[in-house]
Amino acid sequence: ETQLVEAAARENASLGEYADLLDEVTALVEHPTVYVGEFESEFLTVPQECLILTMRANQKYFPLFDTSGKLLSRFLIVSNMRVADPVNIVTGNQRVVRPRLSDARFFFEQDRKQTLESRLPRLAKVVYHNKIGNQLERVERLEALAGKIARRLGADADAARRAARLAKTDLVTEMVGEFPELQGVIGRYYALHDGEGELVAEAVAEHYRPRFAGDALPQGNVACAVSLADKLDAMVGFFGIGMVPTGDKDPFGLRRAALGVLRILMESPLPLDLSELVGDCAAGFKTGLLAEGFEAQLLDFMLERLRNLLREEGQPQAVVDAVLAQRPSRIDLVPLKLAAVSSFQKMPEAEALAAANKRIVNILKKAEGPLPGADVALLQEAAEKELFSQIVVAEPLVRSHFENGNYAESLTVLAGLRSSVDRFFDEVMVMAEEPLIRQNRLALLSQLAGLMNRVADISRLS
Repeated sequence: ETQLVEAAARENASLGEYADLLDEVTALVEHPTVYVGEFESEFLTVPQECLILTMRANQKYFPLFDTSGKLLSRFLIVSNMRVADPVNIVTGNQRVVRPRLSDARFFFEQDRKQTLESRLPRLAKVVYHNKIGNQLERVERLEALAGKIARRLGADADAARRAARLAKTDLVTEMVGEFPELQGVIGRYYALHDGEGELVAEAVAEHYRPRFAGDALPQGNVACAVSLADKLDAMVGFFGIGMVPTGDKDPFGLRRAALGVLRILMESPLPLDLSELVGDCAAGFKTGLLAEGFEAQLLDFMLERLRNLLREEGQPQAVVDAVLAQRPSRIDLVPLKLAAVSSFQKMPEAEALAAANKRIVNILKKAEGPLPGADVALLQEAAEKELFSQIVVAEPLVRSHFENGNYAESLTVLAGLRSSVDRFFDEVMVMAEEPLIRQNRLALLSQLAGLMNRVADISRLS
């Protein structure tokens, strides 16, 4: 690494991202020596991603970049021998790399003779999955779903539909056939060459994001709409036909797709309902293809991925469990709820209210039938009357704070109920012998539980 950095400095250049290649090359050599090679600058007319990929992946060369990150026509060779005159080593490697770069240039020039739009019919011959259909059918679903998501976000729905229509066409280009890693990236270049707008071209490139943990998210609502459509279509399709990840087996990358959807919704953030997205996506598939009730299984799968993601980020397990117990559909609101519950947990009233809530949940399991609101005429004990009055005052405040996204304030209002809740359990027998009194007290506790668990299931904090 020292040799590489020093050689790059002598060339007034930088190495870019090279950690993975460094590990690989280190394992290939015993006596590494770094030499500088170069190629004709005319090859720089080809998108630099193509040249970088062929140099790094095929030849194990280290490309060099200028201060702005633009590829230079020079590269570093790591040889396994140190010689007084390396001219043969350098010229030999330069001779080897030229055909690779020539191939990339040839593919690039040939591909641009056809528009992405003209390649669409060829997608009908590319099988996506034998039960789900071909890539063209998939593109038609993506087009409809991306447009619907973009409209909900107030974004350019036509641009989203257009980007989704073209997003997979680079799969049938020569360049992606040779370098599959360039799918999306090369599609952007071809879209711009075809005269597509910048918005469409960027969405074509970014709809695969995030490709891996920690990868950048798609930027802008149009790109996010296409990316969400792509990932949701995969999850809904495969869950719908019963191809669910098991253990370590996930051949269709559905865990990665789920994490991508969750990160886009949560980190962008986007005000979209996950259940509605799944429903919209499912509506695009042929009638009878998807199994009955798969949606609940898919949502469970995604919430479990969210639970793991939040724990990896360092969120306390009890707080995560409390928030996710409510099966939130608005993933963008989850961070706000986590912050609110974490603040509430530090309040002196939190432990007592959590314990009381746990007790309420257990008591309500004994209720028979639905529980209407408590009837003030049936309240007998002073403690239950006090609690009823406190709930009447608190309910509109909690509801207002909740609807406005002020989750911390909503939980702070609950903290003010602690003394009334404690007194109720000290002085009132909930399971009274008189059926009407018993049912009314259960109804009062049901109201209280609804109030306490609006933001999160705080019994999980006990």
